[in-house]
Amino acid sequence: MIKTKLFCKYIPQIILLGFTIFAPAFSIAQTNDQDARKGLNISNIQDITTDGFNFWQDNFSGHFAGIDFGFNTLFNPDYSHFNKSDGYFMENDFIRSNSVFFNIVQQSFGLQISRNTIGIVTGLGLQLQSFRLDKNTTLEKLPNSKIVPKKLYFDSNQKSKLSSAYVIIPLLAEFQIPIKNYADRAYISAGVYAGLRLSSHTKIKYRIDGKKEKLKIPDDFSLQKFKSGFMARIGYRWINVFATYDISPLFLEGKGPGLTPFTVGFTFLQF
Repeated sequence: MIKTKLFCKYIPQIILLGFTIFAPAFSIAQTNDQDARKGLNISNIQDITTDGFNFWQDNFSGHFAGIDFGFNTLFNPDYSHFNKSDGYFMENDFIRSNSVFFNIVQQSFGLQISRNTIGIVTGLGLQLQSFRLDKNTTLEKLPNSKIVPKKLYFDSNQKSKLSSAYVIIPLLAEFQIPIKNYADRAYISAGVYAGLRLSSHTKIKYRIDGKKEKLKIPDDFSLQKFKSGFMARIGYRWINVFATYDISPLFLEGKGPGLTPFTVGFTFLQF
């Protein structure tokens, strides 16, 4: 009984002594465990998503929706069906021949299971295309649907152009390169597109007795009803450029000169 009482008397001292001996060892073990986790590159999932972006789980998002502005030119001219006196009447002013694309619908499909850098992009856009012609020349459609040049004899001609509007549907494969912890991405995409012409017209601006006049003539002008071509896009952050090359010639075969439209430009607004 005496021994038991004596042991109980020293229990607090024994506990204090044990804590003094083992507490530093426990702290060292915990520190070593943290170092081991760092060595094994074991990360908390919250560390990856602190800025709201998870490279492994976010859905693939392509680059098509927005407003594009481009410059038009015409390749592969063939005037073999026309008289030499007609000249190259579809020679256009590259700087003033423009296309504006309103790409209002976009759909993206990722092709990877655990990453989101490769995918397919499609959508719906509207292309407003114009070719600026010689200010003294416009186009005329003959009864046989052939397109010929027509000279203008107004007092002061200012502008002559051929304009059209197409619905555009692209199908693009896009590859993205994550930069700066994947927050920003450079991208490149390429593929094909199809277009349906909605309208077309010629427009002439001139002056008579110092008064501005405008003459707009709607017609199909033997332009392709359906067209197709290649599209490429590349960009990083606010620098985005694109190019389109039509597979289809501008006019129906035998109805106008053989010409292949090409457009190159930039995106000045992304949705």
